[in-house]
Amino acid sequence: MIDRTLKRRISELGPWFQNMRLGEVETAPDHFLGDYPAFKWQGFKHVVPGDLGGRSVLDIGCNAGFYAIEMKRRNAGRVLGIDSDPRYLAQARFAAEHFGFDVEFEQMSVYDVPKLAETFDLVLFMGVLYHLRHPLLALDLLYEHVVGDLMLFQCLQRGDERIAALEEDYDFSEWTVFDRPDYPKLFFVEKRYAADPTNWFIPNKAAVEAMLRSSGFTIEANPEREVYLCRRGHRPYMVEPPPV
Repeated sequence: MIDRTLKRRISELGPWFQNMRLGEVETAPDHFLGDYPAFKWQGFKHVVPGDLGGRSVLDIGCNAGFYAIEMKRRNAGRVLGIDSDPRYLAQARFAAEHFGFDVEFEQMSVYDVPKLAETFDLVLFMGVLYHLRHPLLALDLLYEHVVGDLMLFQCLQRGDERIAALEEDYDFSEWTVFDRPDYPKLFFVEKRYAADPTNWFIPNKAAVEAMLRSSGFTIEANPEREVYLCRRGHRPYMVEPPPV
């Protein structure tokens, strides 16, 4: 009876993007990526402290709450998950309640984070950047308003995976450097990629790392392809604070 009720509720809340195990029931067992995001988490979970010791966590683009719940499993204190999709938030609230975890969820865009008026010890910014029309603005807002110490970051990457060895400056007459496949690049998707109209900018590896540095983040670890553990550092002198 419990399993039937659980299955019915999971179906009513679907479709699910994150496959989560609620009791004996999986929310997205036929996910095209496999057991996602659990298999991804296995590749980088070691860079997150096993005991967060009550530290505060903000999960941006929390989807069904997989990572927010994992942070509570690691003894995080206040955990807030935000997402712009009310269906994902309903799934997240249901999953957190199922596991008995006190996690807050709010409908909010990454561009709204100044309204939180607080910083967090750890910010999760996973799988969001390439869905944004204003990716650098988002990183600047995170740096300026909510990242107090660490940020766990993940972004879809395409193109060359080498890191370019670049000069500090180039003469205006220099053209060829931009033709290098390892030069930092953002590929703009005008219409759709993977049938998703919200995939706007897809960076190569060099661009991801350059954008993080430019926004004031120091890369401390790259434990898994596309995943970075960053610490709030110093912004370059020419970077202006984002508008509020």
